[in-house]
Amino acid sequence: MRRTIRTLALEEVEILVDWAAAEGWNPGLGDAMAFQAADPEGFIGAFVDGEMVAGISAVAYGGGFGFIGLYICRPDRRGEGHGKAVWDAGMARLGNRTIGLDGVVEQQANYRSMGFAPVHRTIRFVGAPNVPAATDSGICVIGPELIADVLDYDRRFFPASRRSFLDHWLRPPHMALAILEEGAIAGYGVGRQCRDGNKIGPLFSNSLDVASRLFAALANASGPGNVHLDVPETSGQFAARLTSAGLQPGFETARMYKGKAPQLAQSGVFAITTLELG
Repeated sequence: MRRTIRTLALEEVEILVDWAAAEGWNPGLGDAMAFQAADPEGFIGAFVDGEMVAGISAVAYGGGFGFIGLYICRPDRRGEGHGKAVWDAGMARLGNRTIGLDGVVEQQANYRSMGFAPVHRTIRFVGAPNVPAATDSGICVIGPELIADVLDYDRRFFPASRRSFLDHWLRPPHMALAILEEGAIAGYGVGRQCRDGNKIGPLFSNSLDVASRLFAALANASGPGNVHLDVPETSGQFAARLTSAGLQPGFETARMYKGKAPQLAQSGVFAITTLELG
């Protein structure tokens, strides 16, 4: 067996995202292109006889922060060392940066043994929400005139600048909404179509009230069907509101960091952006 490790092309990132869907992670329909835009060199695969057998994302956000995700070995090739090979390649790529990941429960002990420490649990809430249908006149669609402000606002809640990613994430067909108070952004959120229903992420705001208004607007824009949010346990009051709206807790991960954990405005993180890229 001769294994090759290399950077993935866009069509191969799409295959890796399809594998994530098969694992039940419910990625978005257009995630691959936005993910690759974050760091075109940050997606790595193991190949045997020209076929991809394992993959990982090791996205570098500048020189100080990176994020590991999409760590998957094809089920029929597990136990052959391909997963370990892409893990080692991804970690080597990120080097001495602080590295984050969202670890599923059954892998958290393994990540701890490799130097990752948990900072909070994240719970996925899923359901067809019962929210007011009334129009909220204080909500606006994020257009080109707001991009610079959104980029600045995003830095309160994410450890590094991610302009290349957000340039794609905020575009249609994604629904990107914001609330302004006295001319300044008080919160923003993004909804996107997924394999099952729609997913909201990120959802960042200055207050529970603003987050709830944005959630209602994004849920209404999603139409019928399930809505998914990955909610940090630090947002317990928001989680209670989601439960009241008909969503149920399910899939659980832990946000973990290797290196010094970033200092973020965690109380304003009502839903993380993605489990794959942070």
